[in-house]
Amino acid sequence: MIPVAFEYQKAKTVDEALSVLSNGEAKILAGGYSLVPAMKLRISRPSKLVDIAGIEELKGIDEEDGQVIIRSGTTHNEILRNDIIRRHLPFFIQAAGTIGDTQVRNRGTIGGSLAHADPAADWPALVLAADATLEVRSSAKNRNIKATDFFTGSFSTQLQDDEIITAIRINIPPGGARSVYLNFEQPASRFAIVGCAVLRYPDRRINIAFTGVAEMPFRDTSSERELSGKDINAENIARALDVSLRDIDISGDHFASAEYRKHLAKVYLKKSLEAVA
Repeated sequence: MIPVAFEYQKAKTVDEALSVLSNGEAKILAGGYSLVPAMKLRISRPSKLVDIAGIEELKGIDEEDGQVIIRSGTTHNEILRNDIIRRHLPFFIQAAGTIGDTQVRNRGTIGGSLAHADPAADWPALVLAADATLEVRSSAKNRNIKATDFFTGSFSTQLQDDEIITAIRINIPPGGARSVYLNFEQPASRFAIVGCAVLRYPDRRINIAFTGVAEMPFRDTSSERELSGKDINAENIARALDVSLRDIDISGDHFASAEYRKHLAKVYLKKSLEAVA
């Protein structure tokens, strides 16, 4: 289909983009791989697009004060090839390499993916497992939102219409931490039918997050509580699988029934736990 008519403006600075957002029915365009398909289907009908792809202050990855800072306009491929990410957050490398194809990885951005909040996208599980904080900015104020509070539903977040995600901040895991991201992809789109991200700390705390399983990404707190402070062995993995996904409304669609998706989620949780054991 063809999108409805819209105006287009290329912003040179974040302040310029925010000024446009505060004055009407505008949408942010970064890589475009989430927004443009929705516009073609007329699910999204913005009257104006504000292109932020050329804003340098939204690009790059830094290490600062014990944190990794990923600016929102950083592409999937830039994350895939970054030494800071490889050193501190290797499961981000795993995730970046599974996203789309070469064209998508070279144009799509982590900020765009998080703002779009597709329930089958990969990055939401990663920022949840990493216990990340999202920096968000509007013309009026700046605020920080914990990843665990950011997602509110299918394609729904805490982000307001006049706000832009400017960066993702992640405390660097201590030495000895282990992480993994494994997913079962829909072969055409490469979106996750099930994706599981795990970060285990040297003190045996563990973060477990899923994407693709329900209407929004989530931390699997039941399995986290079961495993926290314990060795990851066959017996404890079995106990974690038994309580995993408790009280979660599993999604079913033409790609996978709810029953099959739940089975896959437990399989991939088991694989992920074995990988960080």
